[in-house]
Amino acid sequence: MLGSLARWLRFAGFDTFFDPKRDDAPLAALARSEGRWLLTRDRRLAAKAGPRVLLLSGATVAQQVAELCSRLALTVEEARFFTRCSACNGEVVAVGREEVLPLVPPYVAAHAPHFSRCRSCGKVYWPGTHEPRIRRTLHQLFGLAPPP
Repeated sequence: MLGSLARWLRFAGFDTFFDPKRDDAPLAALARSEGRWLLTRDRRLAAKAGPRVLLLSGATVAQQVAELCSRLALTVEEARFFTRCSACNGEVVAVGREEVLPLVPPYVAAHAPHFSRCRSCGKVYWPGTHEPRIRRTLHQLFGLAPPP
């Protein structure tokens, strides 16, 4: 139920585990064993998750982020944006053009200024037309000054 929030937290650079297929008890145990905060909108899960759980009431990502920022005092740094894979949460690192040539469309290979790749799943990223929109949304969600 918090998949969109997880994705936006990853865009912002937060290490965010999300597995909608995992049952409540193993999910709560994993959060405890890894020292993670468990974020949920499910009251039953919150009741059995332990001390590091936040029961979120917001229905939208903006409401959920506002709630997180006020309750956990999150520190958001623009330098951390796009350092986590939005798909799997792996670390995203800069890679050379030659490494991704066979993995991207020819136009992108010829024109993208730089590339990044997830160390876990191998997903390739480059600055496309969507990046400024995502960056603006992150600034709005986390109350940062608008990007230049």
